[in-house]
Amino acid sequence: MEKTIYIRMRNRVQTRPDHHVLLKDVAQIIAAEDLLPHLSSMIVHQVSDHDGNIVIIDVMKVIQLVSAQYHDLEVQTIGPAQTIVEVVTKKKGVSIPFFLLIWFLLFFGSAMTLMNFHDDVSMKSVQEKIYTIITGKREVKPLLFQIPYSIGLGLGMILFFNHVFKKRINDEPSPLEVEMFNYQMDLDNYVIIHENKESMKRVYDD
Repeated sequence: MEKTIYIRMRNRVQTRPDHHVLLKDVAQIIAAEDLLPHLSSMIVHQVSDHDGNIVIIDVMKVIQLVSAQYHDLEVQTIGPAQTIVEVVTKKKGVSIPFFLLIWFLLFFGSAMTLMNFHDDVSMKSVQEKIYTIITGKREVKPLLFQIPYSIGLGLGMILFFNHVFKKRINDEPSPLEVEMFNYQMDLDNYVIIHENKESMKRVYDD
């Protein structure tokens, strides 16, 4: 154990422009106690302007840096082969008019989507028939049925997305969060593969 350094690369981390990316930032480290402080503070990359907003730290680079200073120790890696470092700049605050415009578009866009869907499936006639079956009376506007249905539709959306504003109802991820996670994983895989292709191209060009 004392002669082995275990390194597990993280999937994605964030840093600021012109910052030093340390080994502890991009990986979990298990090593002898006297080695941990130096390993943790080891610089693996210096963020510069030409890096853009995404930097890929490959595990081979980490092994090379560690082995260069500790020749007699074995380096074992576990987990991902690359870490995506996202360079985050200070974001400007969203103006109130812009926020209201986005809210307006989302609200009325969602409303139009629901109305068009209900019109396509003839929801109005279905509700009229259900009302007639239950009460025995024919009603052109069965509000006694439509109002609870509308309230239930809103509550169902809240339960589906598992959020009330910023408050989570339970610890389970919502379907939207799962889809966003899958999208982020696909995006990360694309960035890693694309970066590897660019690296190979630069090697061949040289």
